[in-house]
Amino acid sequence: MAIEFISSPSNYLKALDDGTFILGCPHESGSSPDPEEILIAFKIDDTKITLKSGYGKYLGIDKHNNVVGRSDAIGRLEQWEPIFQEGKMALMNVGNNYFISFDSDNGDKVVAKSRTAGPSEFVSLRSNNVRITKKRKDIDDEDKGTIDQVELNYVKKFQYFQDKKIKVCNEDREVLKKAKEEGSLHEALLDRRSKMKADRYCK
Repeated sequence: MAIEFISSPSNYLKALDDGTFILGCPHESGSSPDPEEILIAFKIDDTKITLKSGYGKYLGIDKHNNVVGRSDAIGRLEQWEPIFQEGKMALMNVGNNYFISFDSDNGDKVVAKSRTAGPSEFVSLRSNNVRITKKRKDIDDEDKGTIDQVELNYVKKFQYFQDKKIKVCNEDREVLKKAKEEGSLHEALLDRRSKMKADRYCK
C-alpha cells in the first residue's frame, strides 16, 4: 500500500535509506508509486495497524516526532490508528496521539506533530490488494423451478420406490409458498413428505 497526502495529490510518503521519510515527487495520474513509496500494512487489532517500509523496518516516531522506519519490533511508537470523520481519514500515531503530515518548511519531512487533523493531515491509503468477495453458493438442483417442481425434486431424491410409484402430498401447496417466503421451505417439504410415509427421513 501507499500513503497519499490529500493536500498534495499524487504525492506519497517515501522512505529514505537513512530511515527517515519525506513527501515523494508527484506522479502522473494513474501511475504507480515508486518502490520506496510502497509499504506493507499489518493489522494489530480492530482499530490499529503497523506499517513496514521496503527496507524491512517498522514505521514509528523518534523523540522529535519525526516519522522514521528504523525498528525491527513493534511497540506503541510503531502503531498507527486510522481516524475517520466526514468521509476523510487521518493517521494517528498511538505513541504520541499526533497525526501524520509533512513539514513543507523542512524539506517535506514526514512528521507526526499535529494534535488535530486538518487538510494537511488528511491522507488516503492506496492499496493494490484485490477485494475478495465471497461467492454466493449455487442453488441446489432440487431447489430450482416452481414450487411444484421443487417438491417433486425432493420426493424423487428421498422417497422409497417400493411400488414404483411417486407419492406426492396432495394438500394445498399455498403452505409451501408461504414457507418459502418465511425461509422454512425445507421444513415444510419434510413435513409433507412425512405424511406419505414413504420417505427415508420421515419414518
